[in-house]
Amino acid sequence: MSKPDPFKYFKTSREIIRLAVMMYVRFPLSLRNVEDLLHERGIDISHESVRFWWQRFGPMFAAEIRKKRAEGGVRPIRTRLHKGRSAVPYDAPRPRHSARAAARLSLKFCRE
Repeated sequence: MSKPDPFKYFKTSREIIRLAVMMYVRFPLSLRNVEDLLHERGIDISHESVRFWWQRFGPMFAAEIRKKRAEGGVRPIRTRLHKGRSAVPYDAPRPRHSARAAARLSLKFCRE
């Protein structure tokens, strides 16, 4: 038995729904910014529609992306989210002190 179409009862096309949700998720935009950008393209929707679509279709789109990454053999980058900062990959080696910091440390230990 085939899966039911999740976009069946929506007046808006699936491409526009996908575009709106992916713009909201991929870029640091507010719901109203997504509404304005789509309005500039001639698509008249409400920010509440984008919020509803994001809650309803966001997990489905995320699962599709994960599935495509797994099929392609690309290892996902593991990231650690810090409050108020962007994601930092923790697989990558961390840089040592900068040259200035190293110079300050060496001067600090020489004085003692």
